[in-house]
Amino acid sequence: MKYILLSLVSLLFVSCISDTKKSSNVDYTAQNEKEIVDYIAANKLIAQKSSTGLYYVINNAGTGAQPTSSSNVTVAYKGSYTNGNVFDKSSDDGISFGLQQVIKGWTEGIPYFKVGGSGMLLVPSHLGYGSNDSRGIPGGSVLIFEVKLIAVN
Repeated sequence: MKYILLSLVSLLFVSCISDTKKSSNVDYTAQNEKEIVDYIAANKLIAQKSSTGLYYVINNAGTGAQPTSSSNVTVAYKGSYTNGNVFDKSSDDGISFGLQQVIKGWTEGIPYFKVGGSGMLLVPSHLGYGSNDSRGIPGGSVLIFEVKLIAVN
């Protein structure tokens, strides 16, 4: 009887530990906000903030077609962290995708540009990959994207 009780307690303890690891939904909102504001100040950027917390910088608004949040677009980009480390980069020819198939920061941010436009998206984690590690990107990360809208397809 003691062994059965000990086994059940051990099983319960182990399952509680694994549940804790799976659901690490930490709220990084305040930390991300400070990190973005500090990055903007350090780099002397003129950025605008949307109601969702996305910051964007328009270097060139562009003159062509303007996408919607459901458009298919071709974008050249470089993705980095606020420390400057690059985690992803497209070719100069860009990559095509539907804006419904990417992180929320892109779905919201790319439509601020017209074709030929370029700038920067400063994406807090809740509009990126969230609080959990994803595709090699640490949970809670602020993502900085330098973008150029090549086409609305």
